Amino acid sequence: MDKPDRRRAERAEEMRHSFGYRRLDAGKQDLVDAVFDRVARRYDLMNDLMSGGMHRLWKAAMVARLAPPRAPARRWRALDIAGGTGDIALRIAAAGGAGVEVTVLDINPAMLAVGRERAERRGLAERVTFIEGNAEELPFETGSFDACTIAFGVRNVPRMDRALAEAWRVLRHGGRFLCLEFSEVDVPLLDRLYEEWSMRVIPRLGEIVAGDGEPYRYLVESVRKFPRQARFAEMIAEAGFARVDWTNFSGGIAALHSGWKL
Repeated sequence: MDKPDRRRAERAEEMRHSFGYRRLDAGKQDLVDAVFDRVARRYDLMNDLMSGGMHRLWKAAMVARLAPPRAPARRWRALDIAGGTGDIALRIAAAGGAGVEVTVLDINPAMLAVGRERAERRGLAERVTFIEGNAEELPFETGSFDACTIAFGVRNVPRMDRALAEAWRVLRHGGRFLCLEFSEVDVPLLDRLYEEWSMRVIPRLGEIVAGDGEPYRYLVESVRKFPRQARFAEMIAEAGFARVDWTNFSGGIAALHSGWKL
């Protein structure tokens, strides 16, 4: 059997036809759905394992960069794509004033169920709405939102180029797009240490802690196939966004990409 191709994808078409290191002709969405059905209740634990707990700091930095307005009378709408458990959306709502409204869109009902429960527990259900839908065909009118975010979800979308174009469409002019995603480590030695941790340790921890290592194996492999920071920035620009840039976190283990609809 040939060894799996571990090159990072350089075109959206490559991500569409890859499920981790597996090459697919069709059906990626069904396989991704099955993964998240299995990990929905342990999604934050998954991110803790994959990031060593650092994802919490990265998400806080993402929301701080977004800076939702605190003026209570101002209505300001954000869309969090692939954010089913509500982690980013609840942070945005808590950081902003009473006028901040966040819509969470996710294709997976199990993830959305977790998010709704969290919103209820935190008293934010009136300002955070959960909708089942596809990132490639957003069920919203053009220019509906002031901001659009996606955290650790875009690499699981079969047609990333279409999802980015849809994010651009639903933003108003002057709106901002932020994407937080695992990326390519650019620090010598750290890259090898993280490779060993992610490829060898994380699936084993997933099996021990969650009783199933396979979803974690796919998620790690999907990170390795995701485009490098510069290439993903080009994809965001190709979708229509202006002033695209990125900030590396923890030596490039994750990167926060930003773009504006101008």
